[in-house]
Amino acid sequence: MAYRLQPAKPFTAEFCSVAESQLTRAIHLLEEQPDGQHEAVHDARKRFKRVRALYRLIQSDASEFRRRENARIRDMAHTLSAVRDATALVETVNYLAEHATSPEELAALTVASKALTERRDRIASEEHDLPAKMAAAIATCREAIAALGELDLDDDPRRTARRLARAWRKQRLRALAALAACEEHADAEVYHDLRKSGQTYWMHLSLLGPIWPSAMLAKQMQAKELVDQLGHEHDLSVLTGLVNESPELFGDSDTLALVLGAIIARQQTLRHEAVEKAHEVFADGAETESALIRLLWERAATAPRKAKSHRAKSNGKVDKESALRG
Repeated sequence: MAYRLQPAKPFTAEFCSVAESQLTRAIHLLEEQPDGQHEAVHDARKRFKRVRALYRLIQSDASEFRRRENARIRDMAHTLSAVRDATALVETVNYLAEHATSPEELAALTVASKALTERRDRIASEEHDLPAKMAAAIATCREAIAALGELDLDDDPRRTARRLARAWRKQRLRALAALAACEEHADAEVYHDLRKSGQTYWMHLSLLGPIWPSAMLAKQMQAKELVDQLGHEHDLSVLTGLVNESPELFGDSDTLALVLGAIIARQQTLRHEAVEKAHEVFADGAETESALIRLLWERAATAPRKAKSHRAKSNGKVDKESALRG
């Protein structure tokens, strides 16, 4: 099932179908591992993020369900992060190498890549309990699917439209606060907050895409560019932390200085570009956009019912006229 909510269908059933589809796909990945254990974990964690973003949409009307199920999936995903996080650092230093500004910097980053690859392989070899963690994650996914049966939401289109608008407004305000914080100071955490807000926005645009497909797709593409930029920025912050904690991994002082210089230069560029992109992505006000979401959802959800009612009345009129003629 696509990561979409169809407004013409009962909301609770649609919500549960989308959540179950993502969780079932994660189970399949963890069980079958079509591209290996670590790629299966990586892809399953993407599904978990999608489910958590979906659950944000019902916060106002099912706060306890959302709190409990979000924690269930978040904690389970965290148990699967070790090797993936180590792999991300290898990918990050290779990304830096693509932007190297001198042969010396490229050589230093090549040394760093080799060291981080060895570190990742060592972590992977020591993670003997990964199969058990994956089995536990599969069991947790099944528990989360079963918990969907407890969800009881009002499916009235107007009530649903208000619910979605509240969630949309809350998320947009969070994104704007993170953007303002990024402009005030250069703390890595505020850029991470902006990235998380961008990810949620991107996923919500996908979920509600059917209410205005062309516009939502355009916005989704903008948000994805922002998320990708901030993803690289976050990975560089994590890499900086490792360099500070374990400088011995990166060779002599000259190599270390070149690696740090490459990180800082690229991170500054990414932060500048991301703030500019964020202003573009979040150009519409939170109040304006959430009101539009409410209007569009309600219109899309009620249109088929109005059409059906109109057809029924028309058919009744035709039947009556036929009877009179007969």
